[in-house]
Amino acid sequence: MNLSLNDKVAIITGGSDGIGKAAAISLAREGAKVAIIARNQEKIDLAVKEIKQITNGSVIGISADVSVESDVKDMVSTVNAEFGGVDILINNAGTSSATTLEKMSNEDLKVDFGIKVYGAIYCARAALPYLKKSGNGVILNTTTPGGKTSSPGTQPTSLSRAAGISLTKSWAGELAEFNIRVNTVCVGLLKSGQHRTRWETMNSKNPDYSLDDHWESMGKNIPLGRVGEAEEVGDVMCFLASSKASYVTGTAINVDGGTAPVI
Repeated sequence: MNLSLNDKVAIITGGSDGIGKAAAISLAREGAKVAIIARNQEKIDLAVKEIKQITNGSVIGISADVSVESDVKDMVSTVNAEFGGVDILINNAGTSSATTLEKMSNEDLKVDFGIKVYGAIYCARAALPYLKKSGNGVILNTTTPGGKTSSPGTQPTSLSRAAGISLTKSWAGELAEFNIRVNTVCVGLLKSGQHRTRWETMNSKNPDYSLDDHWESMGKNIPLGRVGEAEEVGDVMCFLASSKASYVTGTAINVDGGTAPVI
């Protein structure tokens, strides 16, 4: 399918691994010019090399902390200087953090909201002039189904993801006059580095417990019966960023194998 993304310019935060890298690969395959953003320059360089090898696309990597507004402004300016604008912004930076009210510290809140909420706002605000010029700009926010219906002990991530869903709806209404579409992808359980690390710990105690056993065990409570792949989220993001989704805005799409108890 031709998604008409040739020469579109995309910024992807948290782009050196997982969902962000998968989205970068999908977009670059469709001809988009991609800037991946993360904090670790070494990981960025490795990811850029990998994405280029897979897609033969136009990809750059920039080190920036999205919770620092000056970093974000410099990053967006660099992308504009390199590619001549911004058409797509994917606010994907952030990791999972879950605890209870009694155990959650102010620092937990500060770090989580700094990356996921303030970071998304800083990036959207800095990219907005370029998204307006684009004429068909796109903002995608990575959140979770937990932002729609929180389970016990899932703070502060469920809290910050709920804020991300709220921002998505607000921005979709505010920016529609500029033909800027805003959606959120609510991501469920995926194969990731943190889960592989947990398997390594378990495997060290029981060498017979394979990684496939681990994924099978984790997938038992998922209606589709398996843990998702980052690529499955990246492809959905790629579609939502394209003209094929031109009438989709202000919505939250679950990519979770059917786990969420709400639509």
